[in-house]
Amino acid sequence: MFIAHVEREQEALRGYLLALCCGNKSDADDLAQDALVKAYLSSAGYQEKGRFRSWLFTIAHNTFLNHKASCRTMETLDDARTLVSTNAADDSFEHQELYLALRTLPPKERSSITLYYLSGYDIKDIATITKTSEDAVKKQLSRGRDKLKERLKI
Repeated sequence: MFIAHVEREQEALRGYLLALCCGNKSDADDLAQDALVKAYLSSAGYQEKGRFRSWLFTIAHNTFLNHKASCRTMETLDDARTLVSTNAADDSFEHQELYLALRTLPPKERSSITLYYLSGYDIKDIATITKTSEDAVKKQLSRGRDKLKERLKI
C-alpha cells in the first residue's frame, strides 16, 4: 500500500522539493530520498483518514527546513545568480528566474509560496503541512508575493 501511494505522489513530491531547492535537482533528489525514507520509517503511524500527499509533503517540508544547506537564502537576485553554476541548477529550465527569486525568500515564505502556487494547496492545508496558523500562512504568502514582485520586477 505504501509503495502504491509513493508511486502516485512521487512526481508531485519531486516538483515541490525542486521548487523549494530553487531548481537544484541534486538537492531536491537528496531531500526527496530523505523524506521518503522518513515516511517509510513512520508509515505505521500514517492513518488512512488523511490525504497521503499532505502527510508526505509535511515530512518533506520538515526535511527541507532541517536541511540547512539545501537552499541557502540569498539577499538579492544577483547573489543567487552568482551561486548558481551549471552543475548546481538546470540552466535550461524555463523557470530559472523564478527559482533564483525563490532562493531570496526565507524558507517559510518559500514553502508557503511553493505549496500555494506550484502545488495548489489552500491556506488551511498549508497551515496543516507547515504546522503553523492560517494567519501566519497568509502573512508568509503576502510577504513572499511582495518580495517576488519586487525582485522579478512585476
